[in-house]
Amino acid sequence: MKNSLHKHATLAMVALATALGANAAQAQEKKTVAYLAPSLDISYWQWVGYGVKQKAEELGMDYIELTSENSPAKQMDNARTAVTKGVDAIVIGPVSSTSTPPLLAYLKSQNIPIAFAGIGPQPGQADYTSSVTANNYETGKAQGSFVCKLAKERGGNQVGMLSLPQDRENAQKYLKGAEEAFKADGCDLAQMLETRALTINEAVTQANDMLTAHPDIKAIYGMYDEAGTGAAKVLETRGLTGKVGIAVADGSPTTIGLLKANAIQGIFFQEAVGQGIDGTQQVYNALTGAAVEKDLALVMPLVTADKVDSPEAKAVIARVFPPAN
Repeated sequence: MKNSLHKHATLAMVALATALGANAAQAQEKKTVAYLAPSLDISYWQWVGYGVKQKAEELGMDYIELTSENSPAKQMDNARTAVTKGVDAIVIGPVSSTSTPPLLAYLKSQNIPIAFAGIGPQPGQADYTSSVTANNYETGKAQGSFVCKLAKERGGNQVGMLSLPQDRENAQKYLKGAEEAFKADGCDLAQMLETRALTINEAVTQANDMLTAHPDIKAIYGMYDEAGTGAAKVLETRGLTGKVGIAVADGSPTTIGLLKANAIQGIFFQEAVGQGIDGTQQVYNALTGAAVEKDLALVMPLVTADKVDSPEAKAVIARVFPPAN
């Protein structure tokens, strides 16, 4: 009897030790992903972070978030902080493409997989796991054609552009595509102004300056969401709503409202949440030995007012920004 009890106790202890060991191994195996945002003052980068966090939870990963405050130096500090904290992977919206070479060299030395979201690395860089961006060149071309059509429908061929900073590879690709479309479709780019702050107030100032200097502009190409909102405000103030067309990239609840009110004629939706989701999946694949896609260029579909409530548009919008609380 004693031997039987001793045997059962021994088996119970072995089972407990095995369970504890399995739990410890599971805890040890849990991965952490860090999201490095260029700025969390901008809704777009909050939405990318939402996608990273959502996917991390789904994959059983821990999540931390750091903001670079639009500073390349702070971005490097954040990368070092993340490594010191023991993160296993990084998803980043970089401050600029030109800021990425030292960052990539450092993370390569630390064997940390990195996925870009929204903005890719400087051309020529190869030491990254994945780059999940919009198909900026093709979108630039499609948006350029659409803006030119808006201008011609309004009796002119002069167009203006409110641009992202041109030290970003995505902005360079947008511009290249747009310029090709303008040339092919017979429109002239009267003026391009680059944002620095990506705010609606800055876009209002720039759109006002542009229309004052070039009153023959008949359509405005907004390369980012706040540009569309700012331009729409200026047209309303000037009594030009509908008389000057607007198309914008990105998409938000604000610009969707302006689209429905016909203050904006088209939105080329960029999947901010989707970029966070897909970037996280790619670094997780790298950590677990699964296949990785190095360059993912997501399509940016054009949605006009008559299509915005369609099931297809709603499926796209679900990957653009988080659901309303």
